[in-house]
Amino acid sequence: MIHLLYKEWRLAVHPVVYMFCLMGALTLVPAYPYGMVFFFGCLGLFFTCQFARENADLFYTMMLPIRKRDAVKSKCLLFVSVELIQLMATVPFAVLRRWALPDGNPVGIEANAAFFGFGLVIYTIYNFVYLIVLFRSGYQVGKAFLAAIVPVLAGIVCMEAAVHIPSLAWLDGMRFAEMVRQLPILCGGIVVFVIGNLLTYRTAALCFETTDL
Repeated sequence: MIHLLYKEWRLAVHPVVYMFCLMGALTLVPAYPYGMVFFFGCLGLFFTCQFARENADLFYTMMLPIRKRDAVKSKCLLFVSVELIQLMATVPFAVLRRWALPDGNPVGIEANAAFFGFGLVIYTIYNFVYLIVLFRSGYQVGKAFLAAIVPVLAGIVCMEAAVHIPSLAWLDGMRFAEMVRQLPILCGGIVVFVIGNLLTYRTAALCFETTDL
């Protein structure tokens, strides 16, 4: 499987993904909806799938001596690895923001523990919808993106709006006590991300088994 994942990174990943992995730098922009970081992550993965389709990557992959479910697994691992790299690359910017812009973000949520927990959930939703729709046909990347980006944008809006509700103001906090209170959201996001992507792989693999390329 490591060889298939290597193939995905070397042959299928669109160059723009490397730039989008650094979109965490947007957390240094004052008064900006930081949920857009996750939108750009999803957009980069869409460009990658579009790039792969135009280069007949899936047909090439299926000519290799592998099972169909192996092709699905490599794509799922690519999505997960890109998302985790982007999140890890965002952490230094989030830490720097705390010192460079201590006045907070009036637009929406701060780049805190809750932000990363919600991000993991948003990415799980995107992966689940996008990959299942994609592997039902093997090539309808645009349809898959439209189906997946709607719940993603809804999740981003809910995340940004929630911090303006007085009883949920702690979601926007950067003090130690507030960050501790946000830890269950981060831990919950990790659990959802792991279980959700396993379910995504199993479901997408079942769909792809019946797909005639």
